[in-house]
Amino acid sequence: MTTTRVAVAATGDQALAAGLGVARDGGNAVDAALAAAFVALSTEPGMVSLGGGAFVAVWPAGGEPVVVDGTVAMPGAEAPAERFGTGLREVVTTYGGGVTMYAGHGSVATPGVVPAFSLAHDRFARLSWGRLLAPATTAAREGYPMSPAASRYLGFVAESLFGLDPEAHALVTRADGGLLAGGETTRNLLLADVLDQLAAEGASLFTTGDVGRSLVADMAAQGGLIGEADLTAYRAEVRAAHLLEVGAWRIATNPPPAVGGPMLAVMLGELARRGNWTWADAVEIQHAVLGYRREVHDRSDDLEADGRALLDRVTAGGLGALRGSSSTAHISAVDADGNACAVTMSSGYGAGMCIPGTGILLNNTLGEVELNGRGLHAAPPGTRLASNMAPTTGRTGDGRVLAVGSPGADRITTALMLVLGQGCLHDADLRHAIAAPRLHVRVGGAEPRVEYERDPGIQAAVAASGLPSDEYPEPHMYFGGVGAAYLRRGGVLEAAGDARREASVGVSG
Repeated sequence: MTTTRVAVAATGDQALAAGLGVARDGGNAVDAALAAAFVALSTEPGMVSLGGGAFVAVWPAGGEPVVVDGTVAMPGAEAPAERFGTGLREVVTTYGGGVTMYAGHGSVATPGVVPAFSLAHDRFARLSWGRLLAPATTAAREGYPMSPAASRYLGFVAESLFGLDPEAHALVTRADGGLLAGGETTRNLLLADVLDQLAAEGASLFTTGDVGRSLVADMAAQGGLIGEADLTAYRAEVRAAHLLEVGAWRIATNPPPAVGGPMLAVMLGELARRGNWTWADAVEIQHAVLGYRREVHDRSDDLEADGRALLDRVTAGGLGALRGSSSTAHISAVDADGNACAVTMSSGYGAGMCIPGTGILLNNTLGEVELNGRGLHAAPPGTRLASNMAPTTGRTGDGRVLAVGSPGADRITTALMLVLGQGCLHDADLRHAIAAPRLHVRVGGAEPRVEYERDPGIQAAVAASGLPSDEYPEPHMYFGGVGAAYLRRGGVLEAAGDARREASVGVSG
């Protein structure tokens, strides 16, 4: 089969090799992104897993941009009323400047990664399902290096979060119980066997098959909410991407009910409205938009309606129309034919345990306080939960194509705002746009604070804003880990990744 030229920005060398390998076998950007994502999900314990959620953004050459929504959903369709509000244990950690979360069986939302990847494969990929899974299976069975990002996170939570479940604890520590250092080799033999089954049986393995049955039985025994009806009712959804004009670019991002895409669209739209924007503009825009999110979206009964209302209101009236994890990973791929794919995945901070006998760590999205402003277990069963994830694609009239995204909880949107604002409106080189200093207005505390990486221009803008602030002396993974794949004029492919998150990038062919 003819090799496809593909640019890939991935989370590590094995994920990158998976993406480039399927391109050599004729796979397109979607094949490359999914293969790389399967490796990331299988080799970054504590960060992401097949027990979480994901969004797959695809802009096919000659087609319209869509996002396959595989985010997690509220379970409990069959659960007795007395289970709601139970099955949770509080975990307090100094990670990220101080995070309080809830873990345990009651923190686990219905996973959506496998259904989303299966749907994206069926609609847009060229190669077989088994071919895309093969690199992840090999890595889990033969060994993979613990990523530095995962090791740093596990340094805070390996015992407090994962210490109560022996299977989970074994995945995030050495055989002697010590912390796995970045680069240290480990394996996940149980997961390798599951991936073999997944290649043979398809996505039903996680609903009516062995993995689904094991999850349901464990939830019933341990007081969780997920039942058979939750798994069989779950469907990945294909949604039309939200489109906006940013300079010469048409940008397509994650639509409602996700929260991240609308927030990014509003912030980018306001940057575009101002044109030659400054750091002071960035502070003002983030302060207004993220403050609005805290007041409205974090307490929303209807994320779809509130997201559409926000986009309509700001499109008509600008910023003045507004009232006054977390563990994530991202893969981007673009091929020479002009197909773009961006995949963002999350398992929250982790629930602290595995689906028994599978090597699959579970999400704790129901226990993420910042995503459950109405209260833990408050959403009706089946509801898609709030998500910051905003995988994004873009095109210009002269043939340029972009796939971009980032991990980083609520810093996903501010990181992408600044990178796309630099690249689309300031004409910054892709690598420079990603490496440039970042700021984030944190609105979750008693008063808003500007957190920023050391830079004289940002420092002056923050001082002028009058907001309290915290300065980071150097680039930090707190501010995301942007990865981008880019088709330039004339068919030149490029990939760029964020040094804040030790990205691996490359181009096949």
